[in-house]
Amino acid sequence: MSVRIEFKHNPSEDERLQILAPLRAYNAAKAGDGLSEKFAFFVRDEATDAVLGGLHGRILYRWLFIELLVVPEQARGQRMGGQLMEMAEDFARERSCVGIWLDTFDFQAPDFYRKHGYQAFGHLEDYPSGHKRLFFQKRLD
Repeated sequence: MSVRIEFKHNPSEDERLQILAPLRAYNAAKAGDGLSEKFAFFVRDEATDAVLGGLHGRILYRWLFIELLVVPEQARGQRMGGQLMEMAEDFARERSCVGIWLDTFDFQAPDFYRKHGYQAFGHLEDYPSGHKRLFFQKRLD
């Protein structure tokens, strides 16, 4: 078999999935299927039903990953962020997760995560320039 490398700017989602398919097969052979499950808790405006924020994540290999957490400005300081985190932790426990992990920037809310029992396990310097991207985890076992 001969192969070649091709560059494409802005590949489609279908093309991304074509690359992902053999990786998933390899991972499943080494670590089991993993059974990814996406979920979200939406913060909605009661009058318009518009989504104002929330928490979006996924579970893979018995770890819950918090991909997005947004507390709308008008709800800050009212424990909504803590409530969303508690709901995610409860959901993770229901699914028998080992723990939860997430990433954030130093200018976002690292102290919020520390306050909720999360511990830093790594960071990237200058991502974005002059800042850090931080990685946190919390074991549930």
